[in-house]
Amino acid sequence: MTPQRLVIGMTGATGAVYGLRLLQVLRELGGWETHLVISEAGLLNLKHELDLNRKDLQAWADVTHGIHDIGAAIASGGFATQGMIIAPCSMKTLAAVAHGFGDNLISRAADVTLKERRRLIVVPRETPLNLAHIRNMAAVTEMGGIIYPPLPAFYGGAKTLEKLIDETVGRLLALLGIHADHLYQPWAGLP
Repeated sequence: MTPQRLVIGMTGATGAVYGLRLLQVLRELGGWETHLVISEAGLLNLKHELDLNRKDLQAWADVTHGIHDIGAAIASGGFATQGMIIAPCSMKTLAAVAHGFGDNLISRAADVTLKERRRLIVVPRETPLNLAHIRNMAAVTEMGGIIYPPLPAFYGGAKTLEKLIDETVGRLLALLGIHADHLYQPWAGLP
């Protein structure tokens, strides 16, 4: 039986905590084989934002791949996964995905995810947006990808940054059919 696999890409945009928290939650849930790829700029942000290094992050993944390892299993459509989340996603990586420019393993794995009609979720971290960013988001959406900026929903009553991060992570996983309902309170309407 093929394990349920999910690819997590992390790039140099701010928000390394989203990629880390995805790995942590998937480990806690069990039943998932995570494949991690992080760019060099992603490693810089990991150190700057969370004071973590490559080994600290890799400890949360089941399998790690080098950013330039185009021969990795996740570079092939024959390697079954349930999808891919790029969190955080830089505008450079978004552009590469939007234009099919598979120059590293993150953009190649995203291209494979799209061509195999699997779910690709991109978590862009940049504001304000220029027209190139918006057009690249539209292109990825037209190819079947989901653009999910990590914008908090304040109606859930989260009082801490950690709860806001968990809400985003829970919603990202829900888009893949992964239930982590303990992370956030879905909107149920006004009383």
